[in-house]
Amino acid sequence: MTTPPSSEPQASPFGPPRSVPPPRPAPARPGRKLGPVALDVSSSHRSWLEPMREKYLGSGLTLGDLSCQVLLAKSKLSELLRGVGLYPRWEVIHRLGLALDLPGWPLHRLWRRAALDAGKPQEWIERSTEKASMSTAPGHPPLDYGALRQTTEDDYRFYAQVFLRDTERDAAVEDTFATLWLCWATALRSPDIRNFAWSILRATVMARAVHRDGRPELEVAVFDTVALRMISPSDSTAQLTESVELFKAISKLPPGQLDVMVLRHLCGFTAEKTSNLLGVPLATVRSDERRAARYLESAVSLPPDTEGPTT
Repeated sequence: MTTPPSSEPQASPFGPPRSVPPPRPAPARPGRKLGPVALDVSSSHRSWLEPMREKYLGSGLTLGDLSCQVLLAKSKLSELLRGVGLYPRWEVIHRLGLALDLPGWPLHRLWRRAALDAGKPQEWIERSTEKASMSTAPGHPPLDYGALRQTTEDDYRFYAQVFLRDTERDAAVEDTFATLWLCWATALRSPDIRNFAWSILRATVMARAVHRDGRPELEVAVFDTVALRMISPSDSTAQLTESVELFKAISKLPPGQLDVMVLRHLCGFTAEKTSNLLGVPLATVRSDERRAARYLESAVSLPPDTEGPTT
Protein backbone atom coordinates (compact mmCIF):
# COMPACT_ATOMS: atom_id res chain seq x y z
CA MET A 1 0.00 0.00 0.00
CA THR A 2 2.42 2.63 -1.03
CA THR A 3 3.43 5.79 -2.86
CA PRO A 4 6.32 8.23 -2.39
CA PRO A 5 5.98 10.22 0.84
CA SER A 6 3.80 13.28 0.37
CA SER A 7 5.65 16.57 -0.06
CA GLU A 8 2.69 18.57 1.24
CA PRO A 9 2.66 19.93 4.83
CA GLN A 10 1.99 17.03 7.19
CA ALA A 11 -0.66 17.13 9.92
CA SER A 12 -0.90 14.95 13.00
CA PRO A 13 -3.61 12.25 12.86
CA PHE A 14 -3.97 12.43 16.64
CA GLY A 15 -5.65 15.82 16.72
CA PRO A 16 -6.79 18.73 14.58
CA PRO A 17 -4.29 19.33 11.78
CA ARG A 18 -1.96 22.26 11.71
CA SER A 19 -3.03 25.14 9.56
CA VAL A 20 -2.40 24.32 5.91
CA PRO A 21 -2.49 27.06 3.28
CA PRO A 22 -5.36 26.66 0.81
CA PRO A 23 -4.34 25.26 -2.57
CA ARG A 24 -3.55 27.70 -5.31
CA PRO A 25 -6.37 28.02 -7.84
CA ALA A 26 -5.77 25.94 -10.93
CA PRO A 27 -4.74 27.88 -14.01
CA ALA A 28 -7.59 28.61 -16.42
CA ARG A 29 -7.66 25.97 -19.14
CA PRO A 30 -8.87 26.42 -22.70
CA GLY A 31 -11.70 24.40 -24.13
CA ARG A 32 -15.02 23.24 -22.76
CA LYS A 33 -15.49 22.80 -19.01
CA LEU A 34 -15.57 19.20 -17.78
CA GLY A 35 -19.14 18.18 -17.02
CA PRO A 36 -20.34 16.64 -13.73
CA VAL A 37 -20.23 12.95 -12.85
CA ALA A 38 -23.24 11.11 -14.28
CA LEU A 39 -26.04 10.53 -11.77
CA ASP A 40 -26.11 6.75 -12.30
CA VAL A 41 -22.41 6.22 -11.43
CA SER A 42 -22.12 3.78 -8.52
CA SER A 43 -20.56 4.69 -5.19
CA SER A 44 -17.67 2.26 -5.76
CA HIS A 45 -16.99 3.83 -9.17
CA ARG A 46 -17.06 7.31 -7.60
CA SER A 47 -14.56 6.23 -4.94
CA TRP A 48 -11.72 6.44 -7.48
CA LEU A 49 -13.32 8.67 -10.13
CA GLU A 50 -13.91 11.70 -7.92
CA PRO A 51 -10.32 11.84 -6.56
CA MET A 52 -9.07 11.47 -10.13
CA ARG A 53 -11.30 14.33 -11.32
CA GLU A 54 -10.17 16.51 -8.43
CA LYS A 55 -6.52 15.85 -9.27
CA TYR A 56 -7.15 16.66 -12.94
CA LEU A 57 -9.07 19.85 -12.19
CA GLY A 58 -6.29 21.05 -9.90
CA SER A 59 -3.47 20.14 -12.28
CA GLY A 60 -3.89 22.85 -14.88
CA LEU A 61 -3.72 20.21 -17.61
CA THR A 62 -6.19 20.20 -20.48
CA LEU A 63 -7.95 17.22 -21.96
CA GLY A 64 -5.65 17.69 -24.91
CA ASP A 65 -2.60 17.39 -22.65
CA LEU A 66 -3.95 14.20 -21.08
CA SER A 67 -4.97 12.84 -24.47
CA CYS A 68 -1.34 12.97 -25.62
CA GLN A 69 -0.10 11.23 -22.46
CA VAL A 70 -2.67 8.44 -22.17
CA LEU A 71 -3.23 7.94 -25.90
CA LEU A 72 -6.99 8.37 -25.73
CA ALA A 73 -9.21 10.76 -27.67
CA LYS A 74 -10.37 13.89 -25.82
CA SER A 75 -14.03 12.89 -26.23
CA LYS A 76 -13.32 9.49 -24.64
CA LEU A 77 -11.38 11.12 -21.80
CA SER A 78 -14.27 13.47 -21.12
CA GLU A 79 -16.67 10.52 -20.98
CA LEU A 80 -14.32 8.58 -18.69
CA LEU A 81 -13.96 11.51 -16.26
CA ARG A 82 -17.75 11.85 -16.09
CA GLY A 83 -18.40 8.12 -15.65
CA VAL A 84 -20.21 7.93 -18.98
CA GLY A 85 -20.09 4.93 -21.28
CA LEU A 86 -18.50 1.53 -20.73
CA TYR A 87 -16.49 0.88 -17.56
CA PRO A 88 -12.83 1.66 -18.43
CA ARG A 89 -10.07 -0.90 -18.63
CA TRP A 90 -7.21 -0.75 -16.13
CA GLU A 91 -4.57 0.02 -18.79
CA VAL A 92 -6.25 3.39 -19.41
CA ILE A 93 -6.77 4.16 -15.72
CA HIS A 94 -3.16 3.21 -15.03
CA ARG A 95 -1.89 5.68 -17.64
CA LEU A 96 -4.18 8.38 -16.27
CA GLY A 97 -2.95 7.68 -12.75
CA LEU A 98 0.66 8.07 -13.86
CA ALA A 99 -0.11 11.31 -15.70
CA LEU A 100 -1.88 12.75 -12.65
CA ASP A 101 0.61 11.34 -10.10
CA LEU A 102 -1.95 9.20 -8.28
CA PRO A 103 -0.77 6.24 -6.15
CA GLY A 104 -1.20 3.00 -8.05
CA TRP A 105 -2.15 0.51 -5.33
CA PRO A 106 -5.26 2.25 -3.91
CA LEU A 107 -6.33 3.32 -7.39
CA HIS A 108 -6.19 -0.27 -8.64
CA ARG A 109 -7.97 -1.68 -5.59
CA LEU A 110 -10.87 0.75 -5.96
CA TRP A 111 -10.99 0.30 -9.73
CA ARG A 112 -11.17 -3.48 -9.27
CA ARG A 113 -13.97 -3.27 -6.70
CA ALA A 114 -15.99 -1.02 -8.97
CA ALA A 115 -15.38 -3.36 -11.92
CA LEU A 116 -16.88 -6.24 -9.93
CA ASP A 117 -19.83 -4.07 -8.94
CA ALA A 118 -20.30 -3.20 -12.63
CA GLY A 119 -20.63 -6.90 -13.41
CA LYS A 120 -17.25 -7.36 -15.09
CA PRO A 121 -16.09 -11.01 -15.00
CA GLN A 122 -12.88 -11.96 -13.23
CA GLU A 123 -11.30 -12.91 -16.55
CA TRP A 124 -11.90 -9.40 -17.95
CA ILE A 125 -10.35 -7.84 -14.84
CA GLU A 126 -7.26 -10.04 -14.99
CA ARG A 127 -6.74 -9.43 -18.72
CA SER A 128 -7.12 -5.70 -18.19
CA THR A 129 -4.49 -5.74 -15.43
CA GLU A 130 -1.84 -7.91 -17.11
CA LYS A 131 -0.02 -5.16 -19.01
CA ALA A 132 0.28 -2.91 -15.94
CA SER A 133 0.56 -5.48 -13.15
CA MET A 134 3.60 -3.90 -11.49
CA SER A 135 1.62 -0.77 -10.66
CA THR A 136 -0.81 -2.71 -8.48
CA ALA A 137 1.78 -3.64 -5.83
CA PRO A 138 1.67 -1.71 -2.55
CA GLY A 139 4.15 1.15 -2.30
CA HIS A 140 5.00 3.65 0.43
CA PRO A 141 2.06 5.68 1.82
CA PRO A 142 2.62 8.98 3.66
CA LEU A 143 3.89 8.40 7.20
CA ASP A 144 1.05 10.29 8.89
CA TYR A 145 -1.48 8.34 6.82
CA GLY A 146 0.11 5.15 8.15
CA ALA A 147 -0.07 6.46 11.72
CA LEU A 148 -3.75 7.32 11.35
CA ARG A 149 -4.51 3.90 9.93
CA GLN A 150 -2.63 2.13 12.72
CA THR A 151 -4.61 3.95 15.42
CA THR A 152 -8.09 3.64 13.85
CA GLU A 153 -8.29 0.47 11.75
CA ASP A 154 -9.50 -1.90 14.48
CA ASP A 155 -12.07 0.62 15.71
CA TYR A 156 -13.32 1.18 12.16
CA ARG A 157 -13.80 -2.57 11.88
CA PHE A 158 -15.95 -2.66 15.06
CA TYR A 159 -18.19 0.03 13.60
CA ALA A 160 -18.46 -1.67 10.19
CA GLN A 161 -19.37 -5.00 11.79
CA VAL A 162 -22.60 -3.52 13.13
CA PHE A 163 -23.85 -3.19 9.55
CA LEU A 164 -21.90 -5.77 7.51
CA ARG A 165 -20.91 -9.41 7.59
CA ASP A 166 -17.28 -10.27 8.23
CA THR A 167 -16.05 -10.42 4.61
CA GLU A 168 -17.80 -7.23 3.57
CA ARG A 169 -16.71 -5.55 6.81
CA ASP A 170 -13.02 -6.17 6.09
CA ALA A 171 -13.38 -5.11 2.44
CA ALA A 172 -15.18 -1.91 3.43
CA VAL A 173 -12.46 -0.93 5.90
CA GLU A 174 -9.70 -1.73 3.40
CA ASP A 175 -11.46 0.30 0.71
CA THR A 176 -11.91 3.16 3.17
CA PHE A 177 -8.17 3.41 3.63
CA ALA A 178 -7.54 3.03 -0.10
CA THR A 179 -9.86 5.99 -0.74
CA LEU A 180 -8.25 7.98 2.06
CA TRP A 181 -4.78 7.40 0.60
CA LEU A 182 -6.00 8.47 -2.83
CA CYS A 183 -7.46 11.66 -1.26
CA TRP A 184 -4.66 12.29 1.24
CA ALA A 185 -3.72 15.74 -0.08
CA THR A 186 -7.36 16.78 0.27
CA ALA A 187 -7.51 15.27 3.76
CA LEU A 188 -4.56 17.41 4.82
CA ARG A 189 -6.46 20.53 3.77
CA SER A 190 -9.61 19.53 5.63
CA PRO A 191 -10.51 21.09 9.03
CA ASP A 192 -9.94 17.74 10.78
CA ILE A 193 -8.34 14.68 9.22
CA ARG A 194 -10.13 12.33 11.62
CA ASN A 195 -13.54 13.67 10.58
CA PHE A 196 -12.54 13.50 6.90
CA ALA A 197 -11.49 9.86 7.29
CA TRP A 198 -14.67 9.01 9.21
CA SER A 199 -16.84 10.46 6.46
CA ILE A 200 -15.18 8.09 3.98
CA LEU A 201 -15.70 5.10 6.29
CA ARG A 202 -19.33 5.98 6.87
CA ALA A 203 -20.08 6.48 3.17
CA THR A 204 -18.36 3.19 2.29
CA VAL A 205 -20.18 1.19 4.97
CA MET A 206 -23.59 2.72 4.25
CA ALA A 207 -23.21 2.09 0.52
CA ARG A 208 -22.84 -1.64 1.26
CA ALA A 209 -25.23 -2.03 4.18
CA VAL A 210 -28.68 -3.50 3.67
CA HIS A 211 -31.32 -0.76 3.82
CA ARG A 212 -35.01 -1.03 4.57
CA ASP A 213 -37.34 1.91 4.09
CA GLY A 214 -34.33 4.17 3.63
CA ARG A 215 -32.60 3.19 6.87
CA PRO A 216 -29.61 0.87 7.43
CA GLU A 217 -30.41 -2.43 9.07
CA LEU A 218 -28.71 -3.04 12.41
CA GLU A 219 -30.59 -6.21 13.22
CA VAL A 220 -27.61 -8.27 12.02
CA ALA A 221 -25.87 -7.18 15.24
CA VAL A 222 -28.74 -8.25 17.48
CA PHE A 223 -27.76 -11.89 17.80
CA ASP A 224 -24.16 -11.26 18.87
CA THR A 225 -25.31 -8.60 21.35
CA VAL A 226 -28.03 -10.80 22.84
CA ALA A 227 -25.70 -13.78 23.07
CA LEU A 228 -23.22 -11.77 25.09
CA ARG A 229 -25.85 -10.46 27.50
CA MET A 230 -28.07 -13.53 27.74
CA ILE A 231 -28.62 -14.66 31.32
CA SER A 232 -30.62 -17.80 30.63
CA PRO A 233 -32.27 -19.44 27.62
CA SER A 234 -35.73 -18.55 28.99
CA ASP A 235 -34.87 -14.85 28.71
CA SER A 236 -33.57 -15.00 25.15
CA THR A 237 -36.83 -14.47 23.25
CA ALA A 238 -37.87 -11.37 25.17
CA GLN A 239 -34.36 -9.93 25.03
CA LEU A 240 -34.11 -10.61 21.29
CA THR A 241 -37.44 -8.88 20.63
CA GLU A 242 -36.44 -5.86 22.72
CA SER A 243 -33.06 -5.60 20.97
CA VAL A 244 -34.60 -5.79 17.50
CA GLU A 245 -36.97 -2.95 18.36
CA LEU A 246 -34.13 -0.93 19.84
CA PHE A 247 -31.93 -1.34 16.77
CA LYS A 248 -34.79 -0.40 14.47
CA ALA A 249 -35.24 2.78 16.48
CA ILE A 250 -31.48 3.52 16.43
CA SER A 251 -31.38 3.13 12.64
CA LYS A 252 -33.91 5.97 12.30
CA LEU A 253 -31.65 8.47 14.08
CA PRO A 254 -29.88 11.27 12.17
CA PRO A 255 -26.40 10.21 10.96
CA GLY A 256 -24.43 11.93 13.75
CA GLN A 257 -26.63 10.56 16.52
CA LEU A 258 -26.67 7.11 14.91
CA ASP A 259 -22.89 6.94 14.83
CA VAL A 260 -22.57 8.11 18.42
CA MET A 261 -25.05 5.50 19.68
CA VAL A 262 -23.41 2.72 17.68
CA LEU A 263 -19.94 3.59 18.96
CA ARG A 264 -21.04 4.21 22.55
CA HIS A 265 -23.58 1.42 23.10
CA LEU A 266 -22.77 -1.29 20.56
CA CYS A 267 -18.99 -0.93 20.28
CA GLY A 268 -18.68 0.05 23.96
CA PHE A 269 -16.36 3.01 23.38
CA THR A 270 -16.02 5.87 25.84
CA ALA A 271 -17.32 9.32 24.95
CA GLU A 272 -13.73 10.52 24.66
CA LYS A 273 -12.77 7.74 22.24
CA THR A 274 -15.93 8.33 20.23
CA SER A 275 -15.05 12.02 19.96
CA ASN A 276 -11.56 11.17 18.73
CA LEU A 277 -12.80 8.67 16.12
CA LEU A 278 -15.47 10.98 14.74
CA GLY A 279 -13.23 14.04 14.81
CA VAL A 280 -15.88 16.12 16.59
CA PRO A 281 -15.82 17.91 19.99
CA LEU A 282 -16.61 15.88 23.08
CA ALA A 283 -19.51 18.23 23.78
CA THR A 284 -21.03 17.28 20.43
CA VAL A 285 -20.83 13.58 21.28
CA ARG A 286 -22.53 14.10 24.63
CA SER A 287 -25.20 16.32 23.11
CA ASP A 288 -25.94 13.82 20.33
CA GLU A 289 -26.10 10.99 22.85
CA ARG A 290 -28.57 12.88 25.07
CA ARG A 291 -30.83 13.73 22.16
CA ALA A 292 -30.73 10.19 20.82
CA ALA A 293 -31.44 8.74 24.25
CA ARG A 294 -34.50 10.93 24.66
CA TYR A 295 -35.88 9.67 21.37
CA LEU A 296 -35.08 6.03 22.12
CA GLU A 297 -36.62 6.14 25.58
CA SER A 298 -40.03 6.44 23.94
CA ALA A 299 -39.41 3.19 22.05
CA VAL A 300 -37.39 0.87 24.27
CA SER A 301 -34.90 1.11 27.14
CA LEU A 302 -31.22 1.23 26.22
CA PRO A 303 -29.27 -1.95 26.93
CA PRO A 304 -26.56 -1.66 29.59
CA ASP A 305 -23.13 -0.46 28.43
CA THR A 306 -20.82 -3.20 27.24
CA GLU A 307 -17.47 -3.85 28.84
CA GLY A 308 -15.75 -3.17 25.55
CA PRO A 309 -15.94 -3.68 21.78
CA THR A 310 -17.58 -6.90 20.62
CA THR A 311 -16.82 -8.82 17.48
